[in-house]
Amino acid sequence: MEHKIDATGKILGRLATEVAILLRGKKDPSFDPARLIPRRVVVYNTDKIRVTGKKMEQRIYYRHSGYPGALKEKRMKDLMRRDSRQVLEQAVAGMLPKNRSRKRFLRNLMLLKGDK
Repeated sequence: MEHKIDATGKILGRLATEVAILLRGKKDPSFDPARLIPRRVVVYNTDKIRVTGKKMEQRIYYRHSGYPGALKEKRMKDLMRRDSRQVLEQAVAGMLPKNRSRKRFLRNLMLLKGDK
């Protein structure tokens, strides 16, 4: 089962919610949270995603290598300019269950910068 979504003009959080629901299969009548049925979701035109308010300037993504003093931060506008797929992937990952199945769900997510 494959779902294709055009991200042109869609708001980041609302799109991420829609993708997370499709990945888990919550709209299927046979939904079972303990069963993982592979559902592929393809999102294209990720570079045309919109955000509301001042999130482009104010939202900061952090990562840490584990070494002292190695906390790195990057603003959303810089990350969108470099690779808009990472922003959407992190938003979707935050909406999936925080357990072992998260990686398996994210493997079925395919993000494309341009058209099909």
